Amino acid sequence: MTLAGGRRELLGFASVGLLAYAADLGLFTLLRGPAGLGPLTAKALSFTAGCTVAYAGNALGTYRHTRVRGLRPYALFCAVNLAGAAVQLLCLAVSHYGLGLTSQRADTVSGAGVGMALATILRFWGTRTLVFPTGGRVGSWTG
Repeated sequence: MTLAGGRRELLGFASVGLLAYAADLGLFTLLRGPAGLGPLTAKALSFTAGCTVAYAGNALGTYRHTRVRGLRPYALFCAVNLAGAAVQLLCLAVSHYGLGLTSQRADTVSGAGVGMALATILRFWGTRTLVFPTGGRVGSWTG
């Protein structure tokens, strides 16, 4: 891959990620507020919607040159995103409970700063390696 191609891929991935984040946040706010759902139900639904927006954006945009079909790529994409969410929670837990850094600022830095950065790296790697491989493989349930 060329340097320009790598930049284009990273920019596409980041743009789709921002759109998915906006969908997640907007839907969570709507479900939590006017719809009156509980926080975990609202977050589970908004996370699923955000994953779907991100998958569609990457499949139709960033990685449109790869050939994927079936449900397997979407399932892998959701698994990669769940792993990213776990990384963020782990960073927050280590900082808050392990290191005793319990202020709101420390929680924000560890969860939304360090955790988000590490989770984004994991998501980028997992998306390009597992979900939309460019080595000529076609993603499907049968391999």
